[in-house]
Amino acid sequence: MAEPTPRRNEPRLRPAPLLFEPAEAAGDPEHFFDLESIDDPRALLDRATELTQAFRAAADRAVEFQAIAAAQLADPRRFDRLTPAAIGERAEWTEDYAKKMVEFGRDLLRGVEGNGHGHGVVDPL
Repeated sequence: MAEPTPRRNEPRLRPAPLLFEPAEAAGDPEHFFDLESIDDPRALLDRATELTQAFRAAADRAVEFQAIAAAQLADPRRFDRLTPAAIGERAEWTEDYAKKMVEFGRDLLRGVEGNGHGHGVVDPL
């Protein structure tokens, strides 16, 4: 089962694997990671919980990479740097949120509150 996303100085644990969805199954709105075929409610709750935690962990990680990309795009040393407004437009964020994400990304790149490897867990808000 996946572990909740760690905060601050806790080590990051890997989420439960998201099993591959065949193309024909993914096109069926009633089909979702074969959950509809699980008859035992205990097993259904366990697997649905694993998927929920895995998706949350994946979303958290994706946000970290969005922030890193935003910080890199806003880097004043880049000749083609983007403004927070332009980054916000690309990512469908407000300009204020883009500014926060740029700062969050800079913190991640510096390794703030992390393990020194540049990808610490810092909340953008």
